[in-house]
Amino acid sequence: MSRRRHKSVSKHQEPHLRVYRDRSVLVFADGSEVIFEEGRPSPEARQRYERLITVLAAGWLDRFYEELPASIQTVALTDTTAALLDQIVESVTSEVGRAVAGLTILQLVIKCLEPAQSIRLHKGGAGDFSWREGISMRRLDSRFVTPFLRKHNLLRINKDGLFMTRSLAENYPYTQFYKAAVRGAKQAWLDLIDQVELGVVPSCDALKYLLAKLRNRAERFMERAEYALQITRRWLATTPNPEQIESLILQHINDSSYSARLLEIGMHSFMQVLEDRKALNGRLVPLCQMRTANKKHRNIADVEVVNEEGVVIEAWDAKYGKPYLLDELYELAEKLEGKTPEVVGFVVNRSPDIRRDILETMHSIQEASGVEIHILALTDWLQFQLHRMGAEAHRAEIVQEWATAYAEILCQQRRDRAPVDEPADQWVEDWISLLEQELQG
Repeated sequence: MSRRRHKSVSKHQEPHLRVYRDRSVLVFADGSEVIFEEGRPSPEARQRYERLITVLAAGWLDRFYEELPASIQTVALTDTTAALLDQIVESVTSEVGRAVAGLTILQLVIKCLEPAQSIRLHKGGAGDFSWREGISMRRLDSRFVTPFLRKHNLLRINKDGLFMTRSLAENYPYTQFYKAAVRGAKQAWLDLIDQVELGVVPSCDALKYLLAKLRNRAERFMERAEYALQITRRWLATTPNPEQIESLILQHINDSSYSARLLEIGMHSFMQVLEDRKALNGRLVPLCQMRTANKKHRNIADVEVVNEEGVVIEAWDAKYGKPYLLDELYELAEKLEGKTPEVVGFVVNRSPDIRRDILETMHSIQEASGVEIHILALTDWLQFQLHRMGAEAHRAEIVQEWATAYAEILCQQRRDRAPVDEPADQWVEDWISLLEQELQG
């Protein structure tokens, strides 16, 4: 394991990390050092890793969670430690903080079960890089921690695991000198690691506190989500006209955080309504979990319809805040190579910027591919779809059903079709606020 030794140096010095070809050395203010050697895992590290696998595979995490105290106040932690954990939980938003919170849970689990294991060393194995006393945190996470967090709705992390956040996978130990641009409560997380490694924080108590905080947060979300669905039904019972409903959803998309993702949700929820009404010519593909899923999964667009053979026949990309899409058209031409969907296009949140070069490029791609291409504002796209599906006569009912589907996705009620992993707390609160204003008139 990592070794600590004392040297005859001045009592106080600036803490630092020295990086060598085959090791890193963490130096503290009192001159003490911890050495992290690189190389294939030692026999002791492999044994610790195997013990972790065995215990976690036997369901330790679920049992630990079931035995959490009813009140978080009963967990004995210092105010300083509780404040660090509070910062980690409170930093979780629709865009940042989830990976840091998930990694903190993973590290505390490791320290609970194997106190001798350093939680600064997240790589261990036969890959290109490994710490001698490290373990594969990525494997422990993807096999045990992320599934546990998703199962209990504690953190909506991508199913592939928290190490999909590349900034957490750099080949450096987790210390105060970890330079990667980690989004979230980075300083609180690193301070906590220092305290746990120094043995001044009881790791199991810290884990109890953190999981209880996330449990309480999840319960509050479910309460607010239920209220959001109730108030949606109340508002729709007042029979708002289609224009009012479309305007409200667009306002929510524009005014809430992470608008680009909400535009995707708005489009996909509308297509879900059409699919439920058997108005599509194929099957709607579930909404991708990742914002960069198009390139990663070789999709054509964010919203896709496929035929019985799984071939894309319709595809629409959401482009929030980008009315001028010449570069995107060039990318689309590359994506269409060897593919012949019936119709593809882009949907923007406001009027698109259709210049001559855009028209010429669209025409050129259509001529080369034989694919119908459109660039439409969201409201025009809605009308386009209704006309294309021959459903214009049912617009009022469809738009009402759209509002319900949109709200249900925000409230995590349609995860089989739209597995939205962003925490939707603020989205739900913003939706509630808009509806309350509407009902108050």
